[in-house]
This record gives sequence, structure tokens and C-alpha cells, in this order.
Amino acid sequence: MELEVSDQLLGTFVPILVYWVYSGIYVLLGSFENYRLHSRKDEDEKNLVSKGTVVKGVLLQQTVQAIVAIILFTVADNSGEARGEGNASIVVLLRQFLTAMICLDTWQYFMHRYMHQNKFLYRHIHSQHHRLIVPYAYGALYNHPLEGLILDTIGGAISFLVSGMSPRASIFFFSFATIKTVDDHCGLMLPGNLFHVFFRNNTAYHDVHHQLYGSKYNYSQPFFVMWDKILGTYMSYSVQKREDGGFEARPSKEYKEA
Repeated sequence: MELEVSDQLLGTFVPILVYWVYSGIYVLLGSFENYRLHSRKDEDEKNLVSKGTVVKGVLLQQTVQAIVAIILFTVADNSGEARGEGNASIVVLLRQFLTAMICLDTWQYFMHRYMHQNKFLYRHIHSQHHRLIVPYAYGALYNHPLEGLILDTIGGAISFLVSGMSPRASIFFFSFATIKTVDDHCGLMLPGNLFHVFFRNNTAYHDVHHQLYGSKYNYSQPFFVMWDKILGTYMSYSVQKREDGGFEARPSKEYKEA
């Protein structure tokens, strides 16, 4: 008997599987000290949360994410909307992907920035993510559960609905978005990384935001830098070699608090 797995089920669980597989690759590559933005010693000493706690937090967020995804796909199916299962042309798919990327970026920029500007939300919610002063791959989705719901899960749902993509297309879009998010937190400046070639919003860009001097800048995630550029929260930087090996993202000039 042939076992069929629905696109809705794949769209729910494939991005979660991709998260841990891609993160695992970076764990194996983490020993390449000459490509790290921070030393392994800094990763162990500066971060304010244990890796075990991070894993538990990410699994909690992914559980909530899966529940919401199942509900979303069910509602979309019951609404009777024709989403062109598997029949969309390349042009339509590219338009849907670009729409979803812009939509997700817009939602996350303004929600992310507000969580920094509102002292209550930062202290009780968003500061949990910033316990990772030295980001690493599988900590990409380490957030307060409420933040994970608002920024990632609801943001993803909105981008799915606005773009009009099918559950099958969403498998690829959310897997791509997951890989990009993990890459932004990986802490490695590996040569030939295509995300560093095609996206200005990359590992070093987001690392700046995790440092004290950049916490009021570089809010944009996960794809573009347009909102930081437009609204004056862009911090320019250069990637330089550290004396003790590896790299470091340094601000290009002094900045005032945004």
C-alpha cells in the first residue's frame, strides 16, 4: 500500500527538520576557528543561557509553530480558495516568493524594532533572544514563546496568506526562510557562502545587532536591509580579521543611540 503524505503535513514539518539538519552542519563546522566571528571561548563564556535551555526553547517554539501551521492549512483548505496546487508557473512562484519575503521582512522589522523600543517588552520578552550575545546556528529560533508566536509564526502565516502560495510552494519557501535564519545566526564567515554574496542581510549584519553597540540598529530580518536603510537604523560595518584568528564585524563609524 502506497503511503501518501500531504503537502500540508510536509509544509508543517519539513522546515523543522531542515532547521536541525542545517544547524547540525554548522555545529560540525564550528571548529573552523579561522572563520568564526567570535571565538569558541567567547561563545561559552559570554552567552547568558545554556545550550540545553536553548534546545528546549527552540523545540517549544517549533511545537507552537507546527500547531499554528496545521490550523492555517486547515482554514485555507476550508475557505475554498484556489491556490493552484502544483500548477503555478515559475513566474508566478517567483512573484509569490518575493511577495512573501517582503511581507515577512516588513512584519518582522516593525515587530522586532518595537520589542526593542518598548522597555517592558524588551525586558520580559525579547531580551531572552539577546542572551545569546554570541549567536550560533541552532539558537536562531531561541525566543520567548510569545515572541516566537508573534514574529515568526504569525509573520509566516501572514506572508503565506498574502502571497497566495500553495501549501506545496510553502514547503520550499519556509525551508528557504529557515535556512536563511539559521545562516544569519551561524557565526561563521565561510568563503563561498552564497547568502553572503546575494544578501547584505547576512551573518555579520545580524551579529552586529547582537552586540551592545548595535542593539539599536540592524533590526531587519531575515532577507533584506531596506527598512533599516529607509528608517535610519542601518549600521554600516566592515568584516576584519582578528589578531587571535577568525573575523570580527566592526562598525564603520561611531553611532548615536537610535
